Amino acid sequence: MTHDIVIVGAGFAARQLVRSVRRLDPKRPIRIVTADSGDEYAKPELSHVFSKGQSADDLIQQSAADFANANRCTLHAHTCVNTIDAEQRRIDTDAGTFDYGELVLATGGQAIVPPVLGHERLLTFNSRQEYALSEARLRAAEHVMVLGAGLVGTELAMDLASAGKRVTLVDQATTLLPTVLPPLFGGPLQHVLHTLGVSLHLNATLLSVLPDRNGLRAMLSTGTSVTVDEVICAVGLRPDTRLAASAGAEVRQGIVVDDQLATSVPHLHALGDTAEIGGRLWPFLQPIQLSAATLARVLTGDDSAHLMLPPMLVRVKTPTFPIQAAGDPFHPDVRWRISADADGMTAEGRTEDGTLLAFLCFDKHTANAIGLLKQLPRLR
Repeated sequence: MTHDIVIVGAGFAARQLVRSVRRLDPKRPIRIVTADSGDEYAKPELSHVFSKGQSADDLIQQSAADFANANRCTLHAHTCVNTIDAEQRRIDTDAGTFDYGELVLATGGQAIVPPVLGHERLLTFNSRQEYALSEARLRAAEHVMVLGAGLVGTELAMDLASAGKRVTLVDQATTLLPTVLPPLFGGPLQHVLHTLGVSLHLNATLLSVLPDRNGLRAMLSTGTSVTVDEVICAVGLRPDTRLAASAGAEVRQGIVVDDQLATSVPHLHALGDTAEIGGRLWPFLQPIQLSAATLARVLTGDDSAHLMLPPMLVRVKTPTFPIQAAGDPFHPDVRWRISADADGMTAEGRTEDGTLLAFLCFDKHTANAIGLLKQLPRLR
């Protein structure tokens, strides 16, 4: 049986793993199989392409070939994995059949598109490749609807508005960033978006998107219709668990892994946006970096390696009004202590005995975030 490490996917998680393995073992054979080009880019930068005037090609930091050469890997770009034979430790792909010693699924997630009438007209923005497909249309658009007021949707709405486009932002929640900010704290960001000209439609869902003579007519559940040029769907991601499930691995929200990033199937691991760790998904850069470093140690023979996640910041990339958050702001024991001035606001969520459970820092008060982060307990 080959001792190759085979990685499915070539995004941030996969690249972090390859680099971490190479620091520990310069010679272990590594094979990467990816359905896209495999070129390296910083995915968070997708939230700023319009205000910066960047094309999809501008985002490329390193070509797939250069990465493979630098890290002594075999890379198969534009190649799909069709099946996993976990018993024989073999994968079947468009480029042939390959044995593996250890298999890592870093397959990421797919943008969720609601099954509304006209859903095929919705644009998604989950990768450089998706941006490349819609780039010309979005450049030409004067009025863009963004569906979803979470992290990505809010960041895109601000960036589009900063680039001079009319923007309509729609979400079924009653406040912005509903998974990050308790309703009490949505007002300041909402005010900033209003000043940029963003039209907000909260507590609303999209019912249909149909063409009319002036563009696309988007009908909302509130009875309002808005005519726009394009609609970007940013309502969330669905982890790509198909291969893992077909191989017999346990799947819930994502691919269930333990603190060594191992699935329920021997020699099969999951990493990145698709991995469910401790009962939840962690689609942020820091936990992915820590997970990759831990898995690299496991794959190179260190059985003592176990993932420990420290308190982690969520950075909302809205340059006009930056926000940093950490902890559990929705914990039932949180009691908010708020300090505000002309430079922004800090909200500390503490228990009655003063234990810090969460915090939110707005605008220039983001300078307080690191000090508060050190007061939070470890996650696991």
